[in-house]
Amino acid sequence: MKILNKNNIQKIILLTGFGFLLFPLYSCDEEAVQKLPERNWELVWSDEFEGTAGTLPDDTKWAYDLGNGTNGWGNQELEYYTNRTDNVKLDGNGNLVITAKKENYSGSPYTSARIKTQGLFSHTYGKIEARIKTPYGPGIWPAFWMLGDNVDTVSWPNCGEIDIMELKGHIPNVVYGTLHGPGYSGGSAKTKSYGLQNSRFDQDFHVFGIEWKENQIDFFVDGYLFERVTSKDVSGEWAYNHPFFLILNVAVGGNFVGFPTDGTSFPQNMYIDYVRVYKAK
Repeated sequence: MKILNKNNIQKIILLTGFGFLLFPLYSCDEEAVQKLPERNWELVWSDEFEGTAGTLPDDTKWAYDLGNGTNGWGNQELEYYTNRTDNVKLDGNGNLVITAKKENYSGSPYTSARIKTQGLFSHTYGKIEARIKTPYGPGIWPAFWMLGDNVDTVSWPNCGEIDIMELKGHIPNVVYGTLHGPGYSGGSAKTKSYGLQNSRFDQDFHVFGIEWKENQIDFFVDGYLFERVTSKDVSGEWAYNHPFFLILNVAVGGNFVGFPTDGTSFPQNMYIDYVRVYKAK
């Protein structure tokens, strides 16, 4: 599997299964080896999602956002987030499954789930990663991300947001790593993409992660560093020197991905093998 990364920018045409798309990606020699300093980590928190098939995830580790955009979040998304096993459950094979469904529910045309560690676990600095197989299709928006745990007092984007992985479902071979903070949020966020040339992120599991220290955040896919952002690179305040909590969700629609089409199949599943948080030794 050849990986497209950021060494030589070129415009290419990719056939993704949803039609021809023209957009910039990155390519490099397959023989290139990335040299990174040796890192030593100590595991401080994890969920391996072992448990009985059809049950909710561990409630000592995960809470839920419930409702739709009228609850104060959302980007013109269409889903209603629930805590039903129809939308979030263990599969009995060591995975958590978040399922987006097309159904009328409390006035919304779709349902899904958004789980979080807010109030249960937050962390500052270290290595944060998850092994995930994404859903796909127009209007599908899976994400693994973090928010500053002071969000309820200083609000977004002052709290900071770290998007470890998000994907536009109509471009299933490309993921994004992004920072939102005061002065560089929304369409002005600090972001880069990472693409696979001969595969898609919905076809197999991949490890998405960050390595985070006081004035720097590195973004990784399968151990490959594709983006580094330092405090000198952002146009506003560096909002990442305090604890953050974890979030996993699958949105339907929204201003980042557009909206479902007749070609979008449902249900759509995101499989999460594990989430792990480390501190530096």
